[in-house]
Amino acid sequence: MSTETELKSFVQSTLEVKPSLFAKLAPHLELIAAGISGIFILIGWILNHLDYSHLSISLYLLAFVIGGYAKAKEGIEETIANKELNVEMLMIFAAIGSCLIGYWAEGAILIFIFAVSGALETYTMNKSNKEISALMNLQPEEAVKIHPDGREEIVPVSSLTVSDTILIKPGERIPVDGKIAKGTTAIDEAAITGESIPLTKEINDEVFAGTVNLSGSITVILTKHADETLFQKIITLIQSAQSEKSPSQAFIEKFEGAYVKIVLSIVVLLTFLPHFFLGWSWNETFYRAMIFLVVASPCALVASIMPATLAAISNGARAGILFKGGVHLENLGHVRAIAFDKTGTLTKGMPVVTNVIVHDEYSEKEIIQLTASIESHSNHPLAKAIVRYAEQKYKEPLKQPESIQDNSGWGVTAKMDNAEWRIGKAAFVGEKEAKNFQNEIFNQLSAEGKTAVFIQRNDEIIALIALKDIVRTESKKAIEHLKQHGIYTIMITGDSEKTAKAISNESNVNEYIAECLPEKKVTSIKELKEKYGIVAMVGDGINDAPALATANVGIAMGEGTDVALETADVVLMKNDLPRIAEAIHLSKRMNRIIKQNIIFSISVIMLLIVSNFLQVVALPFGVIGHEGSTILVILNSLRLLKS
Repeated sequence: MSTETELKSFVQSTLEVKPSLFAKLAPHLELIAAGISGIFILIGWILNHLDYSHLSISLYLLAFVIGGYAKAKEGIEETIANKELNVEMLMIFAAIGSCLIGYWAEGAILIFIFAVSGALETYTMNKSNKEISALMNLQPEEAVKIHPDGREEIVPVSSLTVSDTILIKPGERIPVDGKIAKGTTAIDEAAITGESIPLTKEINDEVFAGTVNLSGSITVILTKHADETLFQKIITLIQSAQSEKSPSQAFIEKFEGAYVKIVLSIVVLLTFLPHFFLGWSWNETFYRAMIFLVVASPCALVASIMPATLAAISNGARAGILFKGGVHLENLGHVRAIAFDKTGTLTKGMPVVTNVIVHDEYSEKEIIQLTASIESHSNHPLAKAIVRYAEQKYKEPLKQPESIQDNSGWGVTAKMDNAEWRIGKAAFVGEKEAKNFQNEIFNQLSAEGKTAVFIQRNDEIIALIALKDIVRTESKKAIEHLKQHGIYTIMITGDSEKTAKAISNESNVNEYIAECLPEKKVTSIKELKEKYGIVAMVGDGINDAPALATANVGIAMGEGTDVALETADVVLMKNDLPRIAEAIHLSKRMNRIIKQNIIFSISVIMLLIVSNFLQVVALPFGVIGHEGSTILVILNSLRLLKS
């Protein structure tokens, strides 16, 4: 009985091990087949020199089948599907032709090197796919749900809905986007933004799926469903990018079909014409035709672009720069001008209090506390900024107004401390009274691009609070980097002329366009395209989406609206403008490597074709020269995987 149990256990363990072993080896099967093919070729070559020619031919045939199966299958399937010959079929014909004239070793070596180059291409593809697999493995499948009665339950992430509450312990990965309802912690967001330094997160701060909770336990209220998270969007973006071909790749693939037909036509002519016109023997004529078939094949040319593109997309994804396709990655390197939205892009999109000017009879603390008490009932960004300023500076409880009325777009009216208060723009409290209050300072603040909020008690203006949307600290650095690349920078904003001028001077852009509604932004982008050719647009809001779509390359900030993320061609997962210069550098580097590959591959083909007609290159050297150039081209492309 024990023997039977042991046998069953052995069979079960064997069945469990084999699938896992196969799964590990599956990505490397082409390379393994090429290696086995090479071993058979080496043994066959040794046996041939020991006068076992028949046995060596059998080993060469095995090398043909094992090494060439994958590429032959791919070539035949594509030919049937597209009804057009391809480069794989050329290699099959060349290998068969080599055998027909007795060059078994050369034909086998051709298949071997072709298999190695194919394995390298597959490696590049797998390396790029690995980035997605690694990302997908970062998203947990289960979460601890907290029910309204406080009960905890482990549930599948897919069953969670918006407004559900989950518990995330230290060391656990966050399963879904949400906001912290309880607790303080440090979050590692490297998977989303590429930023290695953990960020401190408190109540009401956003957390994202795929990031890691490092220190404290936190309770999170879900804001998105599992398939709508920022993390899921990243995966979708990378997957779509890999399937979209660049213009260069599309051209090469279109060119390949016509080129293969031309090569085969020339091969047919070469099997006859040199014998009659150049006096070559029939054997030499057919031999040179087979060499031409090998050396004229565009393997290296075909492999010049796709591996480089996939490697660059993979490199960008690791750095938090997501390209939605090779076409956008290629275009980015040719950009001559970049237009920036102001709010949330060049600036933080969050106004802050910069100046507080008060009447001599009042203190700054008194005015700020009173204004914040009234503004705490408004959702306007300026009101929130004043409340935030009061809380951070004075940290005292706010009072409750007796009554309050919000005048949308103008300001608020309130009754408090036996007085009537009006807080808002100059036109709301009275243009004349506003100008009379600290007139010189008001003009100076306006020239600096600051927004003035006046505080009026009964009929007297007693204070002025200036606010400004602060330029990001990295904006100047980003603009400077772009200028070093020879790129013209423009700021496009809906703000007034004075504000636009102040922000443009501070951020150091070349030009600004003020008072732009969404339709004017589109018109401005079209005008820039006419002037500069290839133009990029950087934005984060719903109002930027039309301009992002109009630009040759639309770049969205990762913290922007869903509409902007959907519309853009490139997404910066961290709101880090210097990454744009990095993306452009990566694009230029990719374009440069592709150009190197194309020039090198064409040069090798031409050199080998000329050498063949001069009868100075033998089939083995033709095979090594042609397939070696393919391997070198792919290895050159793999350099893009490095940062």
